[in-house]
Amino acid sequence: MTFFTQILLALVLAGAVFWTFDDMNDQLHQVRLERDQASYERDGLREAARITGERLAQAAALDSKHTQELTHALNQNQDLQRAVDRLDQRLRVHASCPAAGEQPGTGAAGLADAGSPELTADARQAYFTLRDQLAVSRQMILGLQDHVRTFCTPQPTTGATP
Repeated sequence: MTFFTQILLALVLAGAVFWTFDDMNDQLHQVRLERDQASYERDGLREAARITGERLAQAAALDSKHTQELTHALNQNQDLQRAVDRLDQRLRVHASCPAAGEQPGTGAAGLADAGSPELTADARQAYFTLRDQLAVSRQMILGLQDHVRTFCTPQPTTGATP
């Protein structure tokens, strides 16, 4: 081989090495970019999972709170109903009872003739059913209000930016 051929071969070999090195350097750069992007996505997913976990815990705490309050209200209503049934307590009814046989406009009969106002058994049961429904509705409204305040208002973000 001649000297010129040796130099030409050395230059071709150097060019191939340089081209291979440059190509490997580009690949390394691309792999590093992909790694950094994957790390950023991983960190974002971790943050999203953390926030989701916190919000689920908040929702569970609110649900537990309102369930306990509802149970307490329903228990109080049952206690009141049992006390009324045992005649330990009376339901106050704002009503008047005309005396037996009294005609409107003919004068008042004696107090001894007047009966005490009292709910019928059906009306009494309806009263307690309404109280239960009121307690359920109240807790539903309070729970929805807490949900809106907790989950529908902007939350501060602390995530990293790319």
